[in-house]
Amino acid sequence: MDKKLDDIDTSSSQPAYHVPALEKGLDILECLAAHTVPLTQAQLARLLGRGASELFRMLTCLERRRYIQRDPVSGAYSLTLRLFELGHTHSPYQGLLRAAARPMRELVDEINESCHLSVVHQGRLVVLAQEENHARLRLSVEVGGTFPLLHTASGRLLLAHMSPVAAEEAYQLDEEYASLSAQEREELAARLDEIRARGYEYVVGESNDGVQDLVLLVGSQTSHLQAALAICSLSRRHVSFLDTMLPPLRHCADAIASAAGIVV
Repeated sequence: MDKKLDDIDTSSSQPAYHVPALEKGLDILECLAAHTVPLTQAQLARLLGRGASELFRMLTCLERRRYIQRDPVSGAYSLTLRLFELGHTHSPYQGLLRAAARPMRELVDEINESCHLSVVHQGRLVVLAQEENHARLRLSVEVGGTFPLLHTASGRLLLAHMSPVAAEEAYQLDEEYASLSAQEREELAARLDEIRARGYEYVVGESNDGVQDLVLLVGSQTSHLQAALAICSLSRRHVSFLDTMLPPLRHCADAIASAAGIVV
């Protein structure tokens, strides 16, 4: 028989009922999210204080539902983007996209160059949004496309403004960074220091011959959410490009940050 409402203890913040199977699955997902490297069934069992056989069915279910993936060689498990997909509608990224839509359109109308907005996810640069200009010949970047952090202007800009902890996590997910020599890592650190000091990244011919990439940060080093706002141009105005493009790009980045409620 159900208890009377007055008999139920509502003073505790702990749930009144436990769902062991659900809690076990959530424990697995949270454990994988907390570690930057894939984990085997035995490692998960040890970290969660459970028996390996106890996790088998749950791991099989999570893999079948595409929440996790298993490396066929090592047998280690890692998260997929399934949770990111589910949470996308209610994620900070969705608010960022809403905040960026109008400023990005206004920027393109003003400078007649395409622009795009990117963030870091699982050690890769992910393009969240793009606004194209109306020229017959124009540059386009695939929304949802992923790119290496070290070889993109947006990736380096975001690395330069990460906290040391976040940067270290990103490096651990980057296979190329692990192969860099000590000198190459020092050179990368020096370049990131330069980017941080001047406040933008600007390169010519890195993504494609003749293409200029200019990127500014949306937010700040202490922001709860950071993004990179970039212009990719085929323009030949090498000398005046920075002077012409930096002010409107900065105005757009500030407008996005303000509309998204990002601390700057």
